[in-house]
Amino acid sequence: MALDLPTPRNPPSSGAPAAQVRAYRRWKAGQELARKEQWAGAAEAFAQASQWQAEGAYGVAAVHALIRSDRSEQAIALARALHQTHPELLVAYTLESHALLSQGRNEEAVACLQSVPPGLPRDHDVWVSLAVALERCGRCEAAIQAYMQALTQKMDQPMTHYRMGMSFKELGMKAEAAECVRTALALGLGSSEVAARAQLAFLEREALRWSQANLALSELRAAIQKVPDGVALEAGVFTHAVLVDNPMEQLKVAAHYAAHLQHSVRPLPKVYAKRREGRIRLGYVSSDFHQHATSQLLVQVLEAHDRERFEVTLFSRGRDDGSAMRRRVMAASEHFEDMRGHSFERIAQRVRELQIDILIDLKGATHDTTLPVFACRPAPLQVSWLGFPGTTGASYIDYVIGDRIVTPIEHADYFKERIAQMPDCYQPNDGLRVRPQGSRRSEWSVPEDALLLCGFHQAYKITPAVFDVWCSLLRSQPRAMLWLLKWNLNVQQQLVAEAATRGIAADRLVFAPLIPADDHLRRLSCADVFLDTWPCNAHTTASEALWVGVPVVTLIGQTFAQRVAASLLEAVKLPQLVTHSPAEYEAKVASLMNDAQARQGLKTHLQAQSAQSPLFDGQQFARDLEALLSRMWERKKQGLAAEFLPADVESVESASNCFDFPTNPS
Repeated sequence: MALDLPTPRNPPSSGAPAAQVRAYRRWKAGQELARKEQWAGAAEAFAQASQWQAEGAYGVAAVHALIRSDRSEQAIALARALHQTHPELLVAYTLESHALLSQGRNEEAVACLQSVPPGLPRDHDVWVSLAVALERCGRCEAAIQAYMQALTQKMDQPMTHYRMGMSFKELGMKAEAAECVRTALALGLGSSEVAARAQLAFLEREALRWSQANLALSELRAAIQKVPDGVALEAGVFTHAVLVDNPMEQLKVAAHYAAHLQHSVRPLPKVYAKRREGRIRLGYVSSDFHQHATSQLLVQVLEAHDRERFEVTLFSRGRDDGSAMRRRVMAASEHFEDMRGHSFERIAQRVRELQIDILIDLKGATHDTTLPVFACRPAPLQVSWLGFPGTTGASYIDYVIGDRIVTPIEHADYFKERIAQMPDCYQPNDGLRVRPQGSRRSEWSVPEDALLLCGFHQAYKITPAVFDVWCSLLRSQPRAMLWLLKWNLNVQQQLVAEAATRGIAADRLVFAPLIPADDHLRRLSCADVFLDTWPCNAHTTASEALWVGVPVVTLIGQTFAQRVAASLLEAVKLPQLVTHSPAEYEAKVASLMNDAQARQGLKTHLQAQSAQSPLFDGQQFARDLEALLSRMWERKKQGLAAEFLPADVESVESASNCFDFPTNPS
């Protein structure tokens, strides 16, 4: 959050006290260091100026520099001292709140801003800072009110409109969020325009306003095409990964963003792989070590790591939600570094201090990304896995872990990293989780005799083309009902209206609320068939469906995001449920709808696979992952560059040909 910081008075006149002259010179020296982003030196210079001359601007500059140099505790102490000596300095409260936020002390930041003396008028910066603090506390309604107050003072501030949109987004009000972002774009967002356009396209898809979404996506893609290759650019990589079915365009966007991150941090001195005795030091970095899909998938692998060969450290940037999953993940790690509130550069420095050999990113370009840590290049070998369905576009990531289906060798040109293939599916699962007890459909307000087609997807994955096929299937079978997630406040109204235009009555659609994971699995087991989406498949939810015995029908494509379900189905020995066109997809589902015996056969098969398939064997997955990481590490120790690491040289070609697709997408 940029602030309008006060400046000191004009240079001291001749005859001014020596202390005043020294203070001004130190402030000027601090200014020069700040210009070069040498924030530690700038903080020292400003602090000295403040000691020699009790002028508020010097103290404020010191607080600002301390925050930028990742010395938030000192910044808080100095800001609080400024409250006493310069109670009129409103910006001291704002800066203190920023320092508190940087440490994850969100409620304290709110309290700080609410303690501004009643006689001191709150300015735009205070209201925006309060709104951000409230949002991070999960108090989004109050945050929106604070943003509104900020806009009454500066209505033309595009970032205030944008941030308010993110609060609407958190409340599930995607259409309202989209309008805020659209206003911000109209006012001008400068270098953030492309990223905001990506956010707008994604929000419109989440709101299921398909015509607006198509227009926003077209404008985004046109803007991307105008950007020369290699340019550092803030961009919405995730939007492209899940909404665009052109992998080369995805690579272009990812490369822009990776370069942008690289320019935002200072790299550490190069470090080389060391030939030494002892265990491989393995580090995982994420913001999702709590109740989250990534932890749900990963936790058994963490528990199963061979501690005699690997020393495992987790670097966490995320919140402690107090969940059982958080406790289980922490217990599964040998070392747990809680780095919430620390800068990316400080996290990278900690990785270097612990001499991590292999550092694995579990986030990619998603919300609360950890990629800037990797841009600092703290570890000799850096890997992307699990959290992002595609390339990072980053020269500072050596490998991307996939498998023979999501990352076949013929797709190597779509990735900046070198592909490293797992022998089965790239996605791990927790085979130790409690198997869901059976439930009756009446428990979920679903008719017992319905043919239940399940589409438990986030709203953005449902496209007009997908919904056309689903409604066609409903028209073909009067007994069929479509079971959908009420993912946000826009979903039910929009999809009921869209179904009506396709001749489907509202009572043919059933909407399920979001519920805890264990209950979700019990409910999911009641479905007859799980309907996948394209160009972004179900990922975690697809493996959950297979775990509880529900067959998944998917349509494979050219991008990582549209090949995940095919990989899952291959792992449970059901490649016949992978289709290659919308017509084939519809025909496959229709045949299952009309064949109860076939559906039961698939359920019986999946019940056996839940105990037999490598997809649900976290122990074996850990051994296979360790073998792959060891291959990477041996090459690195020998001074060899990263190279394609096939799962099985003899089977690479045959496996990829099972799901053959053109390698030059339009």
